[in-house]
Amino acid sequence: MAILVSKKVTKRFGGLEALSKIDLEVREQSIHSIIGPNGAGKTTFFNCVTGFYTPEEGEILFNGRNITGLSPDRVTHLGISRTYQNIRLFKNMTAVENILVGMHPHLKAGLIGSVIRPSWVVKEEREALEEAKHLLRFVGLQGRGDMLAKNLPYGEQRRLEIARALASRPKLLLLDEPTAGMNPSETQDMINFIRRLRDELGITILLIEHQMRVVMNISELITVLDFGQKIAEGTPLEIQRNERVIEAYLGRGAASGLGQVHASPAAR
Repeated sequence: MAILVSKKVTKRFGGLEALSKIDLEVREQSIHSIIGPNGAGKTTFFNCVTGFYTPEEGEILFNGRNITGLSPDRVTHLGISRTYQNIRLFKNMTAVENILVGMHPHLKAGLIGSVIRPSWVVKEEREALEEAKHLLRFVGLQGRGDMLAKNLPYGEQRRLEIARALASRPKLLLLDEPTAGMNPSETQDMINFIRRLRDELGITILLIEHQMRVVMNISELITVLDFGQKIAEGTPLEIQRNERVIEAYLGRGAASGLGQVHASPAAR
């Protein structure tokens, strides 16, 4: 069953067509990757799904509901959350405070309740703090709750951003280059962690990633974009063997070396 469906989604910026009639289906509780060269339209597609951009044509369905053009906060309330290619934490807030910000969609206390602080608000705040601490433990940041986000190592900042996204209790999580800037050990830890998100929490993962080792190890289905168009879709093995994909990454004539690509450890 598809949790996310895009139908002929097209996004233009002036005379530039950043996305052209993109059809895509993400199966529930799957790990689905979107890959392609720089400028292929990957993050633009994420921005359309999460309400930062409104497509000029086409529609996006989430759990059968048309979410095309909804504001980002409404998309989040429905159950879609994301991270960013460049980490966007509140750097002068603590790790716990960053996660509490992410809980806003399902907290009931408004401005008046926060000032008057009736018993149900106090109870909600206490439960939210416990949930934030649980998320810290889940992402491997136990004991870091009182640290300012800016003082965490790079890899831990990535995990904190994911914890903040999880705080909104999403059904679909969009990860934009989660292993960017990581060393091989950190990258393997992130691969294992993403699998845990799906296997233990039942969250569907839609992933943008440039590291082919990550994509081929973790994805059940891969969609390839190039110049705003979908040029291929399939399993990791099918994508490795697709001549059009090889040409998009390596240029014309690269398909003649496909045998070498298939034989390399990185491609397997």
